[in-house]
Amino acid sequence: MPRIVRGALIQATLCESTVKPVEQIKRAMIDKHVALIEKAAKEGAQVVCLQELFYGPYFCAEQETKWYTLTERVPDGPTVKLMQEVAKRNRAVLVVPMYEEDITGVYYNTAAVIESDGTYLGKFRKIHIPHCAPGFWEKFYFKPGNLGFPVFDTSIGKVGVYICYDRHFPEGWRELGLRGAEIVFNPSATVAGLSEYLWKLEQPAAAANNIYFVGAINRPGWEEPWRIGEFYGQSYFADPRGQIVAQGKRVEDDIVLADLDLDRIREVRNTWQFYRDRRPETYEMIPAL
Repeated sequence: MPRIVRGALIQATLCESTVKPVEQIKRAMIDKHVALIEKAAKEGAQVVCLQELFYGPYFCAEQETKWYTLTERVPDGPTVKLMQEVAKRNRAVLVVPMYEEDITGVYYNTAAVIESDGTYLGKFRKIHIPHCAPGFWEKFYFKPGNLGFPVFDTSIGKVGVYICYDRHFPEGWRELGLRGAEIVFNPSATVAGLSEYLWKLEQPAAAANNIYFVGAINRPGWEEPWRIGEFYGQSYFADPRGQIVAQGKRVEDDIVLADLDLDRIREVRNTWQFYRDRRPETYEMIPAL
C-alpha cells in the first residue's frame, strides 16, 4: 500500500506595519498562521511547514536591537506551547521556524518540529548565516547553528529541516539524506533579483541528487519600510526526481498542498544508485560522510 502523505506549505504576507509595537506584529502573525494551519488541516494536511521567522517581518533588513524582543526559548516559550496545542487539535505534524533565545544575548534562527499529538520532537538551528547587502544582516541577529543535521522520526515519515541560506550548501542536503530524511523542508525569506533564478534550480536539484522530497517555502510580498526586494512566494514541493509537483502563487498568501508518495524514494533510489556509487573516501577536500 503506498505511503502517501499530504503536505502543506504556508506562505503569508506581513499583516501589520513594522512601525507598530513588536509584540502587536507578533500576535497578529501568529493568529494569521494558526488560521492558515487550521485551513490546511481541513484540506487534509498531515504535515505543515511555515515560512522562516514566521511571526514577524524579515527584520534582518536592518540592524536594530528592538527585534531581539522576538526571541523565545525553544521549547519552553509560549509559541511552541501554543503550536503543540495547534498540532494536537489538527492532528498535523508542524515545522515552526522561530527566533530562539538560548541564553541572553545568544540567539538562533531555529525551527521546532512538533508531532501530530502535540509532542515536541526537537529543533534545527540554521547552520549558515549570511551577512551581505542589500539587507541581509543576519550575523547581527543569529549565531550559527550547533545542533548538526537532525532528522525527526514523525508519524508521517522522517523529516529534516534546512533554513533559507542553508540551501546553497549541498553538504547539508546530503547529510540529511544519509541520516534517513524522506522530506526536507526549507523555510526561506528570499527576494526577486537576488536569488529568484536559483529558486527553481537548487532545491529540485537537491531533491534529485539526494532522492527525497523537498518542501521549499518563501514568504510573499513587499515589507516596508525596507523594500530590499519583493519576496516572491512561489513555495513548492519537489519530488525525488527533482520535478516540481505543486507550486504556490507569486506574491500572495497561499497554502500549497501536495500528496507525496514516500514509496517513490525507494523506487527512484533503486534506479539511480547515487548512495551506492558515491565515493566519499576519494573526496579529499570534504570530510568523509
